[in-house]
Amino acid sequence: MKSSSPDACPCGLGPTYGGCCGRFITGGVAAPTAAALMRSRYTAYVREDADYLLATWHLSTRPSTLSFDPPAPRWLGLDVRVHAQADAVNASVEFVARYRLAGRAHRLHERSRFVHEAGRWYYLDGQMPA
Repeated sequence: MKSSSPDACPCGLGPTYGGCCGRFITGGVAAPTAAALMRSRYTAYVREDADYLLATWHLSTRPSTLSFDPPAPRWLGLDVRVHAQADAVNASVEFVARYRLAGRAHRLHERSRFVHEAGRWYYLDGQMPA
């Protein structure tokens, strides 16, 4: 559950942004697991940090640019449902992110694939479960 503190991490896991996802996004620390990277990417979406999102997107699937066109969604929370480590370099994370856009509630349900290269995890791609 998300804390009401203004310094709380948007991912809902850590009590503070700096002690949770902030250390990955602005602190130069590599996320140790695919799940930690997924949480930090959610936080980067909340904070509209395109640089971090692009830097953590695998080169083979990364878009050339990323913009946040208005109206921006209001992110409401994240639920990481499954983190599966297939082997040393492949993992997947299933999550549901809730948000509100134009007064309507929405859910983004995705199974994301991640790959570990050169000591870092990268988002590869994702699919919406049927």
